[in-house]
Amino acid sequence: MSTKAHILQTVRRLAIETGSVPSMGVIAQQAGVSKGGLMHHFSSRNALVEGIAVQAIRDLDQALTAAAERGTVVETWLRLSSSREEAALYRAMSILLTDRTSLTDTLLQHAAEATRRWEHLFTVETGDPVTASIIRLLGDGMLLNSLADDDTGASLDSILQWLNGRSPT
Repeated sequence: MSTKAHILQTVRRLAIETGSVPSMGVIAQQAGVSKGGLMHHFSSRNALVEGIAVQAIRDLDQALTAAAERGTVVETWLRLSSSREEAALYRAMSILLTDRTSLTDTLLQHAAEATRRWEHLFTVETGDPVTASIIRLLGDGMLLNSLADDDTGASLDSILQWLNGRSPT
């Protein structure tokens, strides 16, 4: 694993464990690199958050591509959207990600392109672009519920059962 990937993995773990993105000093210490070495790869906490976000998009791309091969892309999307670990990571990043100045055009472009890819996978699986959009929005809502620790909605299994009863596949 490259040093940059190791740093991102460390930041992700710390963010999930602590509920925030720690200081550069803590990250360097936990990753076993000097602060200068950390700064060589990531010049700021915002750059680290962007790195985590881009990596999260890549990880989700890989998971959904593999799920598409199995015919389970919708279920995989919804399970990941309701994941406590993913919610903890996004909760930790949310303060920095809500600051428009920390959102680079590159990150926004990655997110927009990923959303289009994912909706395409949903369309292929369901056969309907409207259903695909609804599924993406449902997953987005489930993630927001997880961010707020709101378990009052329908269970994931009942949602999947309902979707399977309505889906043309």
